[in-house]
Amino acid sequence: MPDQLMETELEPVVERLLERHVSTAVEWFPHEYVPWGRARDFVSREEWWDPADRAESAARSALFVNLLTEDNLPFYFRTLSGFGRDGVWGEWTRRWTAEEGRHAIVIRDYLMVTRAIDPVALERGRMQQVSTGLTPELSDLSDALCYTTLQELATRIAHRNTGNLLEDPAGSSIMARVSNDENLHYLFYRDLASAALELDPSAMVIAMDRTVRGFTMPGTGIPDYAKHARLIAAAGVYDYSIFLEKVLQPVIFHHWRLQEREGLSAEAEQARDRLLRYMERLKKVAARLSRSLTSTSS
Repeated sequence: MPDQLMETELEPVVERLLERHVSTAVEWFPHEYVPWGRARDFVSREEWWDPADRAESAARSALFVNLLTEDNLPFYFRTLSGFGRDGVWGEWTRRWTAEEGRHAIVIRDYLMVTRAIDPVALERGRMQQVSTGLTPELSDLSDALCYTTLQELATRIAHRNTGNLLEDPAGSSIMARVSNDENLHYLFYRDLASAALELDPSAMVIAMDRTVRGFTMPGTGIPDYAKHARLIAAAGVYDYSIFLEKVLQPVIFHHWRLQEREGLSAEAEQARDRLLRYMERLKKVAARLSRSLTSTSS
């Protein structure tokens, strides 16, 4: 089904899901979550951020990656707005953008107040991330719906697990609040993708295969991303096992019921078989990496 036709067919679903989202979303304000009383200046030499005060940690790596991922919002908006700038499609994309921008505001304010991360490194990272504008390339609407579903769920989990790492109740509360928002975004995209799956199951199954096998989180352009990713994985914030067990299996098997789909084209049948084989390989990779992390930490 051509993208334009699918967009038209899905408009009533987008409208219904947008109404559900607005009625469910909780209005909140970043300034009410940030512990401003702990703030200090960065101006005088005595107040400069001292790297010696902050050793490497998984929590700081997770916060660094989470925030710079949110900062790349202009490029996510560009990608998503390409699939519908008018009507309810555009209304949803703008609403989503406004909510994601709020996440960056509250996380950055928290980091500045608590001095948890070098502000110079953070700003240089933001400049690099946004200047390069690296984002996943989504070839059509089916790919976009599959990717955003998986990405929003993965982000929700990563934010929640980051909050669980923090010993500071204020930080944990912020990450829980952000995670709740991401859950609503995930539900929107998941249910919209489910509707698209009923409209054109073959196209969506092909998109699932293409998306899952090429999936990367949108923060790969962040400075020292590989180093941060290793720390994050070792702490159990986000790794291959989480991606497989908490993201792929619930969505692909439970919600989209990949194995039960009937009436697929020959190409879609091949895509399904290829995706199922890939997920089996991913199980082995996840198990091997888990053993490696366990032996390293012991």
